[in-house]
Amino acid sequence: MKVLFLCTGNSCRSILAEATFNHLAPAGWSAMSAGSQPTGQVHPRSLALLNREGISTAGYASKSWNHLPATPDLVITVCASAAGETCPLYLGPVLRTHWGVEDPAHVSGSEQEIDAAFMLAYQILRTRIEAFLALPFDSLKHDPASLKSELDKIGQRMPA
Repeated sequence: MKVLFLCTGNSCRSILAEATFNHLAPAGWSAMSAGSQPTGQVHPRSLALLNREGISTAGYASKSWNHLPATPDLVITVCASAAGETCPLYLGPVLRTHWGVEDPAHVSGSEQEIDAAFMLAYQILRTRIEAFLALPFDSLKHDPASLKSELDKIGQRMPA
């Protein structure tokens, strides 16, 4: 299973999701991330948070969806479309779902408030990734409509 986490800038949320997925996923599964308008750099707070969580940050970079190393099986958009942010639309013939998360890079305030926004984004993504990895794939792999339904439900989950 190859998963693409997609957002506009590919500097925060999609990087957090890619690294977390790769940290938790079983052998043979992998995630990549990309942006429709990549910023060109990973947000330093994303890297710092991943390091604090014990997740490797080696090799992660902000990159365009025009240069993907492989065709994904699943595309998960993580932009917060409800906040007026336009989600990029991946045009390949793959299963898609939306897991909107507010962009912590746009939060202003104290250092603690900004760090809390990054942590919340990470916790939301981790909760959803853990739920995704717990799905009964043996029974869902032959039923794309049910898998899509489960993925859409996961996109509404919040940390406990």
